[in-house]
Amino acid sequence: MSLAAALPRPALLLSNGTAEDMIGARLLRYLAAQLPGTRIRVLPLVGAGHAYRNVPGVTRLGRALELPSGGFPFGSLANLRADLRAGLIGASLGQWREATRAARGTGAVVVVGDAYALMVGTLAAQRAGVPLLHLQPLLSAHYLEGLGTRGLLTEPNAIGANVPLPYELRLAARAHAVYVRDAATDRYYGERGVEARWVGSFAMDVLPPPERDLTELIAGRRVLALLPGSREDHRESLPLMLQAAARVPGVASLVAWPHSWEAVTLPRGWHLSVEDGETAFAGGEGTRAALLRGAFGTVARAADVAVGTAGTANEQLAGLGVPVVAFATGGPQFTPGFARRQARLLGEALSVVPARPDAVAAEVRALLENGARRARAARAGLERIGPAGALPVIAAELGGLLAERG
Repeated sequence: MSLAAALPRPALLLSNGTAEDMIGARLLRYLAAQLPGTRIRVLPLVGAGHAYRNVPGVTRLGRALELPSGGFPFGSLANLRADLRAGLIGASLGQWREATRAARGTGAVVVVGDAYALMVGTLAAQRAGVPLLHLQPLLSAHYLEGLGTRGLLTEPNAIGANVPLPYELRLAARAHAVYVRDAATDRYYGERGVEARWVGSFAMDVLPPPERDLTELIAGRRVLALLPGSREDHRESLPLMLQAAARVPGVASLVAWPHSWEAVTLPRGWHLSVEDGETAFAGGEGTRAALLRGAFGTVARAADVAVGTAGTANEQLAGLGVPVVAFATGGPQFTPGFARRQARLLGEALSVVPARPDAVAAEVRALLENGARRARAARAGLERIGPAGALPVIAAELGGLLAERG
């Protein structure tokens, strides 16, 4: 038997967003460990798919689709207009064709993403005659808590993000397997005739391990983690976070910074001192905050309270039992609507306050001073996000499917 014949058939993985790429990449690393020699074709539908770099056996397909909205075309009307001008429709049609071609000769199609990604993946799987696995890390039944019909109508651009629409449920019902993000969503799908499963938290699966020792920076103080996020919201949110940190004395303020030092936006009168490629300090108003690159796992685990304008990062801190304070930005991601949705998702684990340094600082101080509130927030985050463990299970099931069809 030839080596090619002995190997399992490849899989095609589609993902459409930064967090979705992270989940997809981690899934493929588990798959490579469990089924060495597996070949994977990856088609990121949004962005450049940087998370897939150096993942064993991966062939990156398609061209990078860099959207002005950062992958949130329905976050606002301005986002949608900008993406349409950037060629969203033509690029999307090209992705449908690319996915259909790429699915030929595979053993399975894996979708990590929303209803759009599921539509693309369903067509590709059907044309190729192979099973489809859908990881839905975005929808949660918690988004519906206290919302009601009137609430749904006040967020028309997020209806498909708040609840799976009938066409998504029909597509999901045809899939070989559907994996959802929490137990509440598992029940929601089941009540509507879709055999979905919750086997652990995707968000916690992609939380990186601690990367470095921060003992000297913390120096025995309580830690305020600042999470401006990976989207362009950081240009608006980081200055406000730093000003808020200056109003919370006695804490070690640590910024989990995913961008270049050139991208740092400071409040007026503040200055940035760069030590090396991983560490810089922002100083002003009597405060010195550390900006740390490549240290999110450490910052997250060290935090007593966090201030975040992020999606997955806010959820991960909540999942660690850390209360999160948030405020809305002008976008593209952490808009007022997004903030409301995340508040419904995380419950008492997230406090949304006005976008003013004094309001943010007051909420941080209140959480630090009130142990009972911190305990309630921690319990809510742990319950709503849940423990890690989904991706190893899914990788084992996907590996078995590929081996059977090899």
